[in-house]
Amino acid sequence: MPYQWPLDASELFGERYPQMINTGLPAGDVGAVRAAVTEMWADAPGGWVHEWSKLAATYADAGAHEQAALAYGWAKFPTLADESKRVALAKQLEQYRLAAPGFGVRFERYVLELPYRGDTTSVPVHLLAPFDLAADRPVVLASGGVDSWKMDVHGLMVLLATHLRARVLVFDIAGTGESTVPMTGAGGAEMVTGLIEHARSLGNGVVAHMGISMGGYFSARSGLGGEVDAAVVLGGPVEAAFTDARKDAFGMDGILGNAMGFDAPPTPEQLVAGRAEFSLRPLLDQDRNSPMLVVNGADDVHVPQHDTLVFRGRRDTVVDLVPDTGHCAVSKLPEVFPTIIGWLDRTLTAITETDR
Repeated sequence: MPYQWPLDASELFGERYPQMINTGLPAGDVGAVRAAVTEMWADAPGGWVHEWSKLAATYADAGAHEQAALAYGWAKFPTLADESKRVALAKQLEQYRLAAPGFGVRFERYVLELPYRGDTTSVPVHLLAPFDLAADRPVVLASGGVDSWKMDVHGLMVLLATHLRARVLVFDIAGTGESTVPMTGAGGAEMVTGLIEHARSLGNGVVAHMGISMGGYFSARSGLGGEVDAAVVLGGPVEAAFTDARKDAFGMDGILGNAMGFDAPPTPEQLVAGRAEFSLRPLLDQDRNSPMLVVNGADDVHVPQHDTLVFRGRRDTVVDLVPDTGHCAVSKLPEVFPTIIGWLDRTLTAITETDR
């Protein structure tokens, strides 16, 4: 079972405010919730889940289903540590599906049974594509992070689909969202391998993988291993983030502990041992990577600069450490995301033309 841990709600607002408004919520509404929240876990007035759900219900009653889905996404943030968070996730999915006719792209939701450690696991996926998309177009596999999941990054996924003229297959990484298995490096990567195989059957066989935050760990893994034709790593931890002795910021130790399947706060020794198996040093030491774009903010408090700069000098790899912004360069997404789309467009076009 998941667990709660001491977490300062005001600090979370301080860190995540740019993400809240850059993904589609009005600054005034976010400010009102911020002023009302006094406690992280209480499901009562002043509690995080209560106040965010109250805003979401207001949007839902007004028929603003997409904004309701975003607000319920913040209500269940940062992890499903109790029943009220699980209820918020269920309501987010309900509002998201009600919003689908207005997405401006074709939307399909289905569940894949994918290999997982000698068995299978159910992985709900969302497929987004322009309505008039030709069959022979690439597919972009996309994953959010350890606390911001597939519906939370919806706006970015629509931008990918429409500007790239591609199908975008969005999923929750292991240990997060609708996933029912804990997050491990090898187990999560096995799921991704199954998703890549499925994605190759959806278009012209060319598949890219874009990962955000911890999702970027898995896109770095698929890119370094040459499993996909191109990979984008936005704020992904790959090595130092798992081995540095520095203290996690903004509750990330509890977020990771929940994702990794602990049912109580792990000891420092347990957390160190669990994180160590994620290091991508063995893949970094090899030279079989696909074309890669690695981007992050220079002031990231979660992922050391090393985990971006370690890619410098690699074959077919572009590295961009963006100044004056933090984790995933979120405060500069309006500038960074067009760069990502442009790189993917050029790279996938070149790969497709070579294949022909």
